[in-house]
Amino acid sequence: MFLKSPLSLILASTSVYRRQLLARLRLPFSCSAPGVDESPRSGERPPALAVRLARAKATAVALQHPGAWVIGSDQVAIRVDASGEVTLGKPGTEAACLEQLRGSSGHTVSYLTAVAVMRHDSHSAFEFIDTTRVAFHTLDDATITRYIALESPLDCAGGFKSEGLGIALCESIQSEDPSALIGLPLIQLSKVLRSVGFELP
Repeated sequence: MFLKSPLSLILASTSVYRRQLLARLRLPFSCSAPGVDESPRSGERPPALAVRLARAKATAVALQHPGAWVIGSDQVAIRVDASGEVTLGKPGTEAACLEQLRGSSGHTVSYLTAVAVMRHDSHSAFEFIDTTRVAFHTLDDATITRYIALESPLDCAGGFKSEGLGIALCESIQSEDPSALIGLPLIQLSKVLRSVGFELP
């Protein structure tokens, strides 16, 4: 009788948020930095950017570990206002965060979270994208400044954390998967992992 080798799972990310989310599924996994340039291409639309980067991250790590299942993910935030479509990345600084939240005040921001799951040696790949819409309250500068000082969401697209104090900035959140906004849509990901042989409830 032959014993099946356990499936190997790698998260192609160094994001603490995605690592914490994937850990909720209670599957053994490791993390690997994909080392992918995340710069958008000229004229590239936000959904295409998110999908391309998720695929590129998964591919980079899958090539190094051909027998493992690899998860790559990327998130792009988009706000549409009087100036047109604005793509919101990670603010990086308090000043940039203030500007992002000031611009999102009273508006709805769409968060596109793309995921690619692949295994190189079997040429298997799955891709999907989740859209979550966040409507922000009208925010004054004092509120935004207090929020940034308390939570420092400088490494989050759009400059806020829905899983933390940032929820108080929201009028509503429309989503099919509450984990998607944090960085990894676990509902659809669970379906994919189960379909390739991982044991999940």
